[in-house]
Amino acid sequence: MTDEPKPPRPPSLKSETRQTNWRRTNLPKYQAHLAVQRALMSGALEKRGCEVCGAAKVDAHHDRYDEPLNVRWLCRSHHVKLHHYGEDMFPIGRQQAD
Repeated sequence: MTDEPKPPRPPSLKSETRQTNWRRTNLPKYQAHLAVQRALMSGALEKRGCEVCGAAKVDAHHDRYDEPLNVRWLCRSHHVKLHHYGEDMFPIGRQQAD
């Protein structure tokens, strides 16, 4: 028996709610969100202030979902603006997990 950590199980998406349907349709995005949640709980990733205004209450924004722990911390207002107006809205350098 090895002491290697088990890879995360794929999410169980059995219901037919709107949220579950989004997760099923956008599985790479959902898995990236789950990876951030796990990393935050384990301490492998730490929230930082909004990279635009410094607000403490932030969302994790993925520029690339194939790099799930490479996130930009943005307050909800700046996160919504970034999605609405495009990735070039806040060209501040991305912060990576250590």
